[in-house]
Amino acid sequence: MNNFISIKGAKTNNLKNLSLDIPKQQITVVTGVSGSGKSSLVFDTLAAESQRLLNETYSSYIQQLLPHYPQPVFDTIENLPVSIVINQKKIGGNARSTVGTVTDIYSSLRLLFSRIATPFIGYSMVYSFNNPQGMCPICNGLGETKQINLNQLIDFNKSLNEGAIDFPTFQPGGWRLTRYTESGNFDNDKKIQDYSQSELELLLHDIGSAPKNPTKKWPKTSTYIGIIPRITKNFVEKDETKYTKQLNRILEVRECSGCHGTRVNEIVRSAKIDGKSIADCVTMSITELLLFIKHIHSPNVEIVLNDLIKKLESLQNVGLS
Repeated sequence: MNNFISIKGAKTNNLKNLSLDIPKQQITVVTGVSGSGKSSLVFDTLAAESQRLLNETYSSYIQQLLPHYPQPVFDTIENLPVSIVINQKKIGGNARSTVGTVTDIYSSLRLLFSRIATPFIGYSMVYSFNNPQGMCPICNGLGETKQINLNQLIDFNKSLNEGAIDFPTFQPGGWRLTRYTESGNFDNDKKIQDYSQSELELLLHDIGSAPKNPTKKWPKTSTYIGIIPRITKNFVEKDETKYTKQLNRILEVRECSGCHGTRVNEIVRSAKIDGKSIADCVTMSITELLLFIKHIHSPNVEIVLNDLIKKLESLQNVGLS
């Protein structure tokens, strides 16, 4: 029976006292309709128990640092090997993540340029678009600029009470709208198109002030902030995924005019190896970059070059050239 993983009386989640033997040394596919207990058996019972038992072999200190798995419900499991769980979740990232940063290729490129690029502008971190010294000052290292289209955000024919702000939680009933209707700064029944220039500036662009005549519902310690800086700070800069559809509707995204999408500043772009800057390198395909790296001959960076070649060839070998 050592050739089988033997499960008796599995009751995790929706499993109904399930007992079965799964053969080792071969591929076993678990299929079934939604809700039949596939994940409960494979992930929540077998994998969870395997990981839990493995974690128990470490010291108490190490166990505190490892993921914690609840004990599955079963009578017995025998001949259970170490499990490796591979899921289908996308790689987590944000607006500052690129193929280069995820694969660590960009880190190696930064190291390479800090060693042999001319002119010398500084060490590795200077070449990072996530570092204030290296990022483009216009787009802050994002390679693009996002501007709110007022005509998509504001219905100038409506008042605040009528839902002039077309964005979630800023509409009637939304708690963020109260930051404007309870501030005492505006006539909440006045159409936006009838606002004076100073009222419009206060509504849209004020970067922080005390409300003029707040109602009793206004939080005493709160600061009034205009709609544009509030949405920019809370949603645009945080790359908020919850409201992606709504943000795509109101935002105009353009390639940064300062760095032309390269994310790095002029000083970083001025440092070159064989006529190419790090900004030029990241626009190349894997194949092009590999050829460029292989034509660099410098004993001082042989380790870095070999590391880059290995990483690039790995991507190329799995069809991601």
